[in-house]
Amino acid sequence: MNIENKLQEHIIEAIKELYKADVDLSVITLQKTKKEFKGHYTLVTFPLLKISKKNPEQTAREIGSYLSEKLPFISEFNVIKGFLNMCVSSQIWIGELEEINNNPDFGFTPVTDRSPLYMVEYSSPNTNKPLHLGHVRNNLLGHSLSEILKANGIKVVKTTLVNDRGIHICKSMVAWKKWGNSETPQSSGKKGDHLVGDYYVLFEKNYKAEVEELMQQGLSREEAEKKSPLMQEAREMLRLWEAGDPEVISLWKMMNEWVYAGFDETYQRLGITFDKIYYESQTYLVGKEMVLRGLKEGLFYQKEDGSVWVDLTSYGLDHKLLLRADGTSVYITQDIGTAKLRFDDYPIDKMIYVVGNEQNYHFQVLAILLDMLGFKFGKGLLHFSYGMVELPEGKMKSREGTVVDADDLIDEMIDTAREISQELGKLDECTPEEAEQIVTMIGMGALKYFILKVDPKKNMTFDPKESIDFDGNTGPFIQYTHARIKSVLRKATEQAIELPEKLDPSTSLSEKEEGLVQLLANFADIVKQAGEEYNISLIANYVYDLAKEYNQFYHDFPILREENPALRNFRLMLSKNIAAIIQKGMSLLGIDVPERM
Repeated sequence: MNIENKLQEHIIEAIKELYKADVDLSVITLQKTKKEFKGHYTLVTFPLLKISKKNPEQTAREIGSYLSEKLPFISEFNVIKGFLNMCVSSQIWIGELEEINNNPDFGFTPVTDRSPLYMVEYSSPNTNKPLHLGHVRNNLLGHSLSEILKANGIKVVKTTLVNDRGIHICKSMVAWKKWGNSETPQSSGKKGDHLVGDYYVLFEKNYKAEVEELMQQGLSREEAEKKSPLMQEAREMLRLWEAGDPEVISLWKMMNEWVYAGFDETYQRLGITFDKIYYESQTYLVGKEMVLRGLKEGLFYQKEDGSVWVDLTSYGLDHKLLLRADGTSVYITQDIGTAKLRFDDYPIDKMIYVVGNEQNYHFQVLAILLDMLGFKFGKGLLHFSYGMVELPEGKMKSREGTVVDADDLIDEMIDTAREISQELGKLDECTPEEAEQIVTMIGMGALKYFILKVDPKKNMTFDPKESIDFDGNTGPFIQYTHARIKSVLRKATEQAIELPEKLDPSTSLSEKEEGLVQLLANFADIVKQAGEEYNISLIANYVYDLAKEYNQFYHDFPILREENPALRNFRLMLSKNIAAIIQKGMSLLGIDVPERM
């Protein structure tokens, strides 16, 4: 039982003894004491005043006196208004550190056969363009959320749905047929996803010109968009694809294979993997079947043009298109099919979709439709909605080719990490191979950490230069702290200093040292909270706080030069476990930490 739980248990006893009342744990508001006051834990007495029938100060004093009398580990207490601040003795913090040191899985809950199964969908790219900065945020959030759920004892299936069909891929196909001259990734020297993306941009450029020309002839924008020969070609290609036309299918397969090879390369660089990949081309027909069943059962309705709709006005929403007049599917149709197949494939307890907040309405509708169709899992779907990521220059647009390409961004991050590391002399003692490994680690750590430290719900601006600062709330600062601790531990080994399994319990610690053990011990609670709230930024900012506090300690207290062996051993064990928790926390973010820098 940890210190916090012991305190809560004894506070309940104190209330029973002092005020003859039984209280629930939910009434006990115990917090970490604020830095400006002396103490480790603070009890807020205001919720207890109805029971004590006394003022806040009196209540706090009475409970404080009772606890310090009954619990030897409460070394002292003070009362500030209605807040009871309690100090825990050094002996207890030493014992807490030993427990953490002896538990290699500290903070993590093991996954067992009885663990619930969550499926997390993320990435879900379109096969008409390469991955960009927006996809990077999505992938990093999905991967990290999966790792945090696993650390909370949950089985996770990481999945993606590849949007490999639809008008978007037909646009790239039409453009390649018209202007490609049989160009391939091999002949052009381009990654396949980049090559196909270039044709998508080319289509949009020519389509835009066609629309402008038709509007100059007196057509409205809507009429011009409908009459555009290019768009008509793309729609016809989609119809032929759905009809199984061999020539169209062959072209589609070839261009998609180019894209998949490109995606795999980018995923590898980001450290992203999936347990199961679904393809819209294989799920949309199942969705279509479900929609036609719903139509037959009177859940949906058909318009005169043959299109199928659902009336959602009773849910406070509008009418939603499910099948177009020409019988082709829309996104919601294929999502119905994919959901059904997933629940057929796995005994899923919770399905989580990691998708941007511009799709909030889509997932609200999907949950309703699945419920209407009689699927029990419908209402239980969770949309992990996150904000957009922009650059200091503003928004990105795929159609205009102004997105920040994921591959270019990764290259830029590694180049910047190399440049800054060399300037600061961080690589002076490294071999060229080590230096390259380290700059890759720093560049990727900077990218991932900068994105993941922001509350997922918020929009964010990504600034590459700011993210690679070796000071402040950045990945490289945390990575450097880990390398610094490893250097201290190596020197201890060189000096033949062996860490004992048991520390001297009579060692007197400073407030800073006690505070660091308390912060270290809080890791398990942070992992639990991040899992319950689906908030990855809690882990990122916790690890930063731990690294920052350790650096202050490192500057103010000698470690290897400490003359008192008991204190030196404590500080080495503290350092060793802070490095271990930094490594664990960063691994939940998909970030590696170097042994030396």
